[in-house]
Formats: sequence, C-alpha cells, structure tokens
Amino acid sequence: MPPSRQELFTKVREVLVDALGVDEDEVTEDAKLEADLGAESIDYLDIVFRLEKTFGIKIPKNELFPDDILNNPDYVDGERLTPAGLDKLRSAMPHADFGAFEESAQVSEIPNLFTVSTIVNFVNAKLAESAAA
Repeated sequence: MPPSRQELFTKVREVLVDALGVDEDEVTEDAKLEADLGAESIDYLDIVFRLEKTFGIKIPKNELFPDDILNNPDYVDGERLTPAGLDKLRSAMPHADFGAFEESAQVSEIPNLFTVSTIVNFVNAKLAESAAA
C-alpha cells in the first residue's frame, strides 16, 4: 500500500529539517525552499541525496531541480522565460504549481516553484513510478 500524502509530507519534512537545519514547524506544505527555509544551491544536492536514501528512489541529475533550462537562449529572453522555456519547465516539473508563476515567468521567480509541496508531489510520483515498474 502506497504511503499517504501525510506520511510522505512527514518524511519530507524530516529530510528538510535535517538538510537545512530548520525547525519542524517552519516546514509547511507551502514553504518555499529558498525564501522560507533558507536553502542554498549546495543544499539541493544534500536534499536529493537524503530523499533517495529515505524513500529508496533514484533521482537523476536535474530531475527534481532542473537547471539546464536557464542556460538555453531558446528558453530565456532577458529576465523572462520564453513560451518555449515555460513549456519546457512545465514538462520538466509536472510536480510543481505554476499558477502564480505563469503570468510573470520571471527567471528570478523560479526558486519560488520549489516548495515543500513540490517535493512531496515529486516523491509521490517517483514512488508510483517505482511501484508500476
């Protein structure tokens, strides 16, 4: 039986508390990894490692935190993602909520897509993928 969303959230919260050194009550579903929890780029590697270990999944480079999109001139026009860039980011991150982001598509706002909920959704999809295989 697959874990419930609450069970996944609880384990993801433990991972983030350990990786980021934050208090448990700071890790809410809508908390942003950088803005609210203080994650830095080096922390993302630790988070991926801890998620793999905790959930017994393999997370290939750039799967959870895609960064190759920003280096492609077809996807970025100045400070904004192009329509192709937005489509590429959406397909790379089906686990993220793009609601507030889509209007501005500002590159500087991309870190706000990485919320605790995004990670829970990602892990849920990875576990479902593993179970189906």
